[in-house]
Amino acid sequence: MAVSVRGTVRGMGTRANPAFAVGAVAIPVAALAYALTAGTLQQHTYVHVMAGALWTGIDLFMAMVLGPVLGGLAVEERSKVFQRFTPKMTFLLPTLALVTIAGGITLALRGPWAFPHAHVWLALLTAATLLPALLLIGRQFDAFRDWRWLALFGVALVGSGAYLAATLPDFAMTRPVFVATLAIITVLSVVGFGVLMPGEIRMYLEMRSPDPDHELISKIGMRNAKLSGIQGLFQLAIIAVMVYLRWGGF
Repeated sequence: MAVSVRGTVRGMGTRANPAFAVGAVAIPVAALAYALTAGTLQQHTYVHVMAGALWTGIDLFMAMVLGPVLGGLAVEERSKVFQRFTPKMTFLLPTLALVTIAGGITLALRGPWAFPHAHVWLALLTAATLLPALLLIGRQFDAFRDWRWLALFGVALVGSGAYLAATLPDFAMTRPVFVATLAIITVLSVVGFGVLMPGEIRMYLEMRSPDPDHELISKIGMRNAKLSGIQGLFQLAIIAVMVYLRWGGF
């Protein structure tokens, strides 16, 4: 990883348009911060649902509309579209995913529906998402010997392990609706942060090279578009689970 993290973020922000990059991150995060600190339960629900709707809609659009359109283009033309499209999505989609997931977890703890033994299940979720996602990131960037990746993975391993150790003695089965929700969140998080986001960064790093490999950019972009469709299906599944929880589960 020859390029620094700061340099990569700055470079992608410039390609995405700095105003868009800042707004795509700051607005959803500020809305969630307000919902968690001063917002009502209804406002908290609105932030969670709106972020989830945008995340799901963009994923389905990429898979059902953008993917097939790009699939009909020549490799170099497809690569040029990804070079303009990818930097924006790198800021927008991970932010919407984080706000949706964090908003949903905090809403489950705050709302009128009982979430029995929540902390031990959240500890399991933390380990099941963080560690596989970091391993996939390390594999994509061939970073297993990079001290920065090793340090990050070490912190995640120790932190999630400590969280599990503190909560595991109180382990007990929670409600099936929450087990299903956490399983879907695990898949979405691992694929999104372990495969899709690193793929977008790999495309950017290839874009900035003196002689970009259009074949590689096109290949990663199309893979991400297809995976977005899988993400969208899981997001539709979690919407069904949430509807059950809201109107039939308590």
